[in-house]
Amino acid sequence: MPADRPDPLLLANQTCFALYAAQHAMTRVYRPLLEAIGLTYPQYIVMLLLWEEDGPAVKGLGERLGLDSGTLTPLLKRLEGQGLVRRTRDPVDERIVRIHLTAEGKALREKAVCMPERILAASGRSPAELAALREELLRLRTALDRAAGQTG
Repeated sequence: MPADRPDPLLLANQTCFALYAAQHAMTRVYRPLLEAIGLTYPQYIVMLLLWEEDGPAVKGLGERLGLDSGTLTPLLKRLEGQGLVRRTRDPVDERIVRIHLTAEGKALREKAVCMPERILAASGRSPAELAALREELLRLRTALDRAAGQTG
């Protein structure tokens, strides 16, 4: 809801809060859908990447998701415990750990294929509107990452 005053410190004027609140709303929509297939949201985004590319290095997976090893390692251990992935050492360089889908992990994709359609329906937006929003958010993230690198 827009603020009726141009005060820069009103909560209603904060882009960060709008993003924060939208992210929480998105999580509330995803939660029951993901519970039905036995995943948390962080596990789901890992599985999305693995369904795209089986066998990435843990380091590359973390970089693509913006997750550090302290967050990613326990998450991967839980997925392995569920029988969805297996971790292996790279045969060429044993320092590299690769993540591979199991047959069960590959099969889970079929249960998840309805997720984008359900999110689209919940959003009340057209596919083009959501695609435009996604692209704008990616541009915003890039700009903020650049700014954070300049100051920190």
